Amino acid sequence: MTETADAVTTGTERPDFPLDRRRCPLAVPQEYERMREENPLAPVTNRMTGKPVWALTRYRDVRQVLGDPSMSSNARNPSYPAQFHVPEEMLPYIAFPFPAMDPPEHTVRRRMVIPEFTAARINKLRPRMQQIVDTQIDQMLAKGGPLDLMAELALPVPALLFCEMLGVDPVHIGYFRRYAETTTGRDSTQEAVAGAIAEMDEFLDELITEKTKNPGDDLLSRIAARLPDEPTLEHEDLVAIARVLVIAGSDTTANVVSLGTVVLLEHPEQLAELKADPSLWPGAVEELLRFLSILDSATVRVATHDVEVSGGTIRQGEGVLALNGAANWDPERFPEPDRFDIHRNAEGHLAFSYGNHMCPGANLARMQLETVFRTLFERIPELRLAADVDKLSYMFDAHAYGLHELPVTW
Repeated sequence: MTETADAVTTGTERPDFPLDRRRCPLAVPQEYERMREENPLAPVTNRMTGKPVWALTRYRDVRQVLGDPSMSSNARNPSYPAQFHVPEEMLPYIAFPFPAMDPPEHTVRRRMVIPEFTAARINKLRPRMQQIVDTQIDQMLAKGGPLDLMAELALPVPALLFCEMLGVDPVHIGYFRRYAETTTGRDSTQEAVAGAIAEMDEFLDELITEKTKNPGDDLLSRIAARLPDEPTLEHEDLVAIARVLVIAGSDTTANVVSLGTVVLLEHPEQLAELKADPSLWPGAVEELLRFLSILDSATVRVATHDVEVSGGTIRQGEGVLALNGAANWDPERFPEPDRFDIHRNAEGHLAFSYGNHMCPGANLARMQLETVFRTLFERIPELRLAADVDKLSYMFDAHAYGLHELPVTW
C-alpha cells in the first residue's frame, strides 16, 4: 500500500468511524468482515475530528499495534484519533487520564493504581460484592416485574461497590453517571464535555484534599498516601487518575451486565447449562466480553515511526483505530466468531486492550460480572425480557456501547 491515510480523499470510500450496530445490535458492525477480507488496513474518517485515520480489523494486526511501543497513546498529539470532542487549542492544558499517556508518565500513574486491583485484593471484595447484589435483587423481588434491570441492578451494583472502594458517599452515584454519559457521548458538545470535566475535577480536588488530611481505608486515601513516593506527580495528577476511575466504575461494567443479560436470555440452552453448573460462569463471562466488545473503538494510537502492518505502512504521525471488537470477531483467532459459545476458549480476547495499556481493573470487572450473572439467574431463574430484543433502547450514540434501559419480568 503506497497511499497514506491523508491521501485517501474524494473518489474513494472513506466511511466515518466509529460505526454503530443498528443493523444487528448484538453483533459488531457487519462491515468489519468485508474490511478484514478486502482491506484490513482501511482508510477511514474519524467522526469526532473529521481527520483521516487507519482502521485495523484483523486480530493479529490489532494486537501488534497495541503491543508496539512506537504506537503512541499520547492524547496531546494533534494526530491522536480522539473519540471525544476536544478543542485542539486546549490540548496543552488538559489533564488527560493516564490511559491517554505514554511511558514514563503512563508507567508512574499506572503504578499508583495497580496495587488496588490485584487478584488478592479483588478476592477480598467478593463477600461485599455478593451482599450488594443480593440487596439489589431483594429490592427487585419486592417490587416485582416488569422493571428496568439497568436502573435496579446493572447501574447501581458496580457503582455502589466502586463508591465504597473510592471512599465516596453513594449519594454521588447519579452525579458520576451523568458525568460518564456527558463525557463519553458521541453527540456531546465540546462545551458540555469541558464543563463536565471541570466540574468533576473540582469535586475530586476537594475529595482528595480531604482524604490527604484525614485518610481512611479506601482506594483514594491509599493513592494519596503514595504521592510522596512519586516525585514527578502532584495533587492535580491524582485528580486526573481519580477521574478515569470514575468512568471505569460507573459505566462499562453496567453496560456488559445489561447487554450480557440479553445475550444469555437469547441463548436459553446455554443459560440452562450455566444454571445447572455455576463453574461455567468464568468462561461464560470471558465469552461475553469477547462477543460484546463494548469499547470497540477505545483502543486508538498514533504512529511515532513508520510501522508495517498487513502489507501496508502506517506513516509516522498517522492515527490508528485498532478495533478490538473487530479483532475479537476475527475467525482466524476465534472460529465462527458470530456464534456465542460459553464453552469457547475466549482467552486472549482484547476487550481489556493489550500490552502496557491493558485495563488495570480487569480482575474487578470479571469478579463483578461473575457475581451479578450467577446470582441473578440463581435467584430469578424465570427472568425474561419484557420487550422485543430488536426494540430495546441501545446506546448507539455512546463511546461505551450498552442499553439505556432493559425491561425485564419473571
